[in-house]
Amino acid sequence: MTPAELADAVQIAVYTAVQAGELEAEVPREVHVERTKTREHGDYATNVAMQLAKPARKPPREIGEILAKHLRRASGIERVDVAGPGFLNITLDSGAAGRLAYQIVLAGTAYGRSEALRKQRVNLEFVSANPTGPVHLGHTRWAAVGDSLRRILEAAGADVASEYYINDAGVQMEKFAQSLVAAGRGLPAPEDGYGGQYIADIAAKILEAAPHLADAPDEEALPEFRERGYRLMLAEIAASLEKFGVHYDVWFSERSLHESGRVDLAIATLREQGHVYDQDGAVWLRTTDFGDDKDRVLVKADGEKTYFAADAAYYLDKRGRGFDTCIYMLGADHHGYIGRLRALAACAGDDPDTSVLVLIGQLVKLLQGGQELKMSKRAGTIVTLDDLVDLVGVDAARYTLARSSTDSQLTIDVEEITRQAPENPVYYVQYVAARTFRVAANARDLGIDWSAPESFRPELLADDREARLLAVLGDFPRVVASAAELREPHRIARYLEELAGVYHRFYDGCRILPRGEEEISDLHKARLWLNDATRTVISNGLAMLGVSAPERM
Repeated sequence: MTPAELADAVQIAVYTAVQAGELEAEVPREVHVERTKTREHGDYATNVAMQLAKPARKPPREIGEILAKHLRRASGIERVDVAGPGFLNITLDSGAAGRLAYQIVLAGTAYGRSEALRKQRVNLEFVSANPTGPVHLGHTRWAAVGDSLRRILEAAGADVASEYYINDAGVQMEKFAQSLVAAGRGLPAPEDGYGGQYIADIAAKILEAAPHLADAPDEEALPEFRERGYRLMLAEIAASLEKFGVHYDVWFSERSLHESGRVDLAIATLREQGHVYDQDGAVWLRTTDFGDDKDRVLVKADGEKTYFAADAAYYLDKRGRGFDTCIYMLGADHHGYIGRLRALAACAGDDPDTSVLVLIGQLVKLLQGGQELKMSKRAGTIVTLDDLVDLVGVDAARYTLARSSTDSQLTIDVEEITRQAPENPVYYVQYVAARTFRVAANARDLGIDWSAPESFRPELLADDREARLLAVLGDFPRVVASAAELREPHRIARYLEELAGVYHRFYDGCRILPRGEEEISDLHKARLWLNDATRTVISNGLAMLGVSAPERM
């Protein structure tokens, strides 16, 4: 019996009590069933009695006793106890609990997926590093978390478009071009320009393709270097991210907003809605009306449009493409954007509580040999995504970056996350995936066939360690839905680590395969189903984090 099936049984109990005249209340549209912390309190608990107390005008414990009476008649339920202020603690019979293993294996990659966010169209923008240099360590955190969030939102039924906003307009692109020209001519980088070997490498590629630019006047060389360098750098960024397992549905150019006139259109639209005013020769958006700490300039007195003007056009463009929620994943230095983006949404007539979500990621430090790494041989003063992957690999990097809340700063120790030991979380979880595969392979070598559903006897999975493992496996869909609702991929990683620990205790305490000349029993086969169910959940969870489930370690 899955938690969803148990929730249905609770709803039926409420309906039965209402029809019998024992309760005067409507059947709740949603019932929350959660796994208990210890099996002494049953397998699952629900607070439905407290949920019904006010409309039914009865004490929760009295409602609990009424519902317990009906639930005890339900198939698959062994015991129901009313605890505390009115919690219902429910213990499943071993057969009902054990059937979950069959349901998980049958569902395969679909297990854990749901329709919790069905019909929600989400635009998820993350990384969006300037195309003036490689993706650095801070951006890499968002690459891991953002792509994991995309996978989790889709698993919860949302329609998600992952998007990279290319900041290809403005002063930084001119500095990039000037730096490339200087490198191509063997000159030092200009003040506030870009350094690092990558600039010299790009400049060399440009001159190889267009040698005439070596002696061309600046008015000809600068735009050529800028455009060619931009394309080469963007291709390199895309290649690094693809190698990291990150794919984008949309690459959106900031420059296209200006060239298409959508920035002017956005300003005109916001003016029509009464939120734009002129002062001191500049054009302003009155964001203070909606909680921002100050009004924002859209057009400077000299006629130059601000970055925020492009931000406004970009937001309106997203909403015009039909997205219900626009998620922005920004670095720690962008905290001030929360207020202004929410105010922008309100100026556009939207509810910022639903249409905009700004996630802020804190800094990342990388340690090697006890010392912080701050330099890259190729990129100069930054550590890049490629540097991290070269040091620890894609799996270790993605899992480690995704397993911590983005609210907190993160320190990554190269030695720790590459160590093959239980203390290393990614190794600990992947080892379970490999162990479950090995157990199944060994069973096949012994000639055991447990694939036929009719040979599976779920009631044999009655050991406390088996019951605990089944309970944790049954919790996976709820964890996925919660991670999607809260936009917190680290919940998946922490769940997998808990599951790994519970599986290890099951493996150590419950003999899965026969020893020596021991006869193959139905219990062995039932435990192999449970082993397969664990492998399914571990694999599905790791896939949501963009991490592999290896067959061997």
